Amino acid sequence: MTFLSLSIQYEIMEVNQKFKPDSSLKLMDQVRQVLRYHHYAYRTEETYCRWIAQYLRFFDLKKHPKEMGKNEIESFLSYLTVKRSVSAATQKQALNAIIFLYKQVLDINIDGKIAPVKSRKMKKPPVVMTKQEIIRILSYLQGNNLLMARLLYGCGLRLMECIRLRIKDIDFGINKIYIYAAKGGKNRIVQFPKTILADIHFQVDKVKKLHQNDIEQGYGSVFLPPDLANKYKSSAKEFMWQYLFPSKKISIDPRSGIKQRHHIQESGLQKAIKTAAKRAAINKHATCHTFRHSFATHMLEDGVNIRVVQDLMGHADVKTTEIYTHVMEKDINAVVSPLDTLQKLEDA
Repeated sequence: MTFLSLSIQYEIMEVNQKFKPDSSLKLMDQVRQVLRYHHYAYRTEETYCRWIAQYLRFFDLKKHPKEMGKNEIESFLSYLTVKRSVSAATQKQALNAIIFLYKQVLDINIDGKIAPVKSRKMKKPPVVMTKQEIIRILSYLQGNNLLMARLLYGCGLRLMECIRLRIKDIDFGINKIYIYAAKGGKNRIVQFPKTILADIHFQVDKVKKLHQNDIEQGYGSVFLPPDLANKYKSSAKEFMWQYLFPSKKISIDPRSGIKQRHHIQESGLQKAIKTAAKRAAINKHATCHTFRHSFATHMLEDGVNIRVVQDLMGHADVKTTEIYTHVMEKDINAVVSPLDTLQKLEDA
């Protein structure tokens, strides 16, 4: 079976409308124009542009991509595997970016199936911390970093799901958090621990004061998805849309040029957890995502139905959730050695 079928690989990017970029613009500016027309996230825009630029530089810019095709794409993707040893996920990401260039920007269909040298997809069990290790790491965190780490573990959130939480996503009436447009564009609801209820209330009050001050200073707006920003012009300054963990400084949006307060940088929490794990003498590769792995594993160990855990994690397939059953702590005291069964047979 070939590496990737274009019809399947490109399925999530398929759009019903064709948008023709301004032909007077340079190629990379055309790419950005089309990405923004289809409302791709800024991170995706940066990633796609980086891969497309690398693809073009790989051939020393001697050819326009219109003059290249299947063979050149396979050559570049094979180079990523053979020379740069990228992972399967990275190779797949590069392919997505290049196919976007051809299909959406240049309006060219690539005939056949892309079949480069494949990156090996290593299946590794997730790193999971014990409950005691979680306690030790949390003891070395403080402030927002502590609250965010407790949300990662207490709700099974991904890093960016936590960072991008808005005030409106917290429902204090039923102790629920609404996660919108998560991985794969899916939404889900999780329950947040009652032990952090007071801390979240305190954080919301802090954001409210900060937002009021921003309004007085002539700012107060926040990034909104383009469709919402166009439909509800004044929503960007409403308190409910503010980030739960806002940045300390006002910044300029790289696309709109508007001065507004964005969410905090994820690197701050990543560094804090790395430092806390080191100080706690945790001899594991403990990251923000390790808290999510630990959440799922500990829920299963505590007897929660795997289907419930699947919903809480936002997994499309229960097989993804089943991986945590391989790292659960299991009681082996009830296991009988086959040697003991032989002894019973001899005694009989």
